[in-house]
Amino acid sequence: MSNTCASGEIGITDTTLTRAQLRRLLRQRRRQLSPGEQRQASQRLCRQLRGLPEMLSARHVALYLPNDGEIDPVPLLDWLRQRNANAYLPVLRPLADNALWFVRYDARTPMIRNRFGIPEPDSRFGALRARRMPTWALDVILLPLVGFDDQGQRIGMGGGFYDRTLAFTHPQNGPSRPRPRLIGLAHEVQHVESLPVASWDVPLDAIVSDERVIRARR
Repeated sequence: MSNTCASGEIGITDTTLTRAQLRRLLRQRRRQLSPGEQRQASQRLCRQLRGLPEMLSARHVALYLPNDGEIDPVPLLDWLRQRNANAYLPVLRPLADNALWFVRYDARTPMIRNRFGIPEPDSRFGALRARRMPTWALDVILLPLVGFDDQGQRIGMGGGFYDRTLAFTHPQNGPSRPRPRLIGLAHEVQHVESLPVASWDVPLDAIVSDERVIRARR
């Protein structure tokens, strides 16, 4: 499969751009996709995901509701339900510094908008507190990316929510323990040749776009 993006690949000068500059450029790329292109990309993405062994064996899967042009994994919900697997959504933790909870989600889940305007389960309800899943106990977490490269490196929005929440999975934090498989999702137009890596970036197990699967080197 060709590595050239339909909208024109960023060249070998990637390393001269700061992470903030890359974020602006790649967010613009995904926002420029038409609604039809977004739907088609989502369908192709979900076909890729349904073939992954991690997904086929998973019973507890966290995903996200798309925002700001992010590729949409929501069509997976019906597939997960048919397999009697539970879906979870991220919730901004109150009184925590940019960290997340994961709360079981279905069509009856009460929702509110968080401070970024993104819908999330309303964790103020006592019943929803009981629906939180410890992060380490999830089988798979599907997380949105701003950019990715062929080495499986990625950059996110810059808030550090997933990196803080998943810091326990980082190899530098000691021996491995139970943890979810981490799969980053992105449009193919968010691919670049090479990305700068920060020490706090949590390594992923795989990155999936609407065109390919990259097995990252942990």
